[in-house]
Amino acid sequence: MCPDHGMPPSKSSRRGFLFKLGLALNVLGAALVGIPVLGFLAAPIRRLGGHQSWIKLGPLASFPEGETRLAVFQNPVSVEWDGATAKIACWVRRIKGEQFQVFAVNCAHLGCPVRWFAQSRLFMCPCHGGAYYEDGSRASGPPPRGLFEYEYRVGEEQLWVRGGQLPTLAGPV
Repeated sequence: MCPDHGMPPSKSSRRGFLFKLGLALNVLGAALVGIPVLGFLAAPIRRLGGHQSWIKLGPLASFPEGETRLAVFQNPVSVEWDGATAKIACWVRRIKGEQFQVFAVNCAHLGCPVRWFAQSRLFMCPCHGGAYYEDGSRASGPPPRGLFEYEYRVGEEQLWVRGGQLPTLAGPV
């Protein structure tokens, strides 16, 4: 008997309450950990759904014939907190008229950003000395192949690049 109330102690109600409280806290903890993990795992599936889009690089007049210029575009698969990493740089070479080449800035060896040297008409990788000709083909060094290229199109007096794709050997999807 409980000395204060004259009733037997209710162990099952206290035990039941603590069990339910522990269960609720476990469910809450699992949700707090599980929701971000599920979001992380589902992100590639959501991005497969065609986040590729045509993005304006600029007016054709910004890319003179026979020159290679650096251009930047916004990645269509980015989110607000990506910040500066959502901007993608590319090298644009205007060959003649509406004929262009749009190269990824990354070396085909280990991904270091290549630089364009107009005097020698070469792209050079500062990491391991890789060199590429102005058409993006491999000139020397450790890169196993030429620079990766983006798809492009010309329309409305603008140069457009296909964003949301990774320039790889797999080619366009």
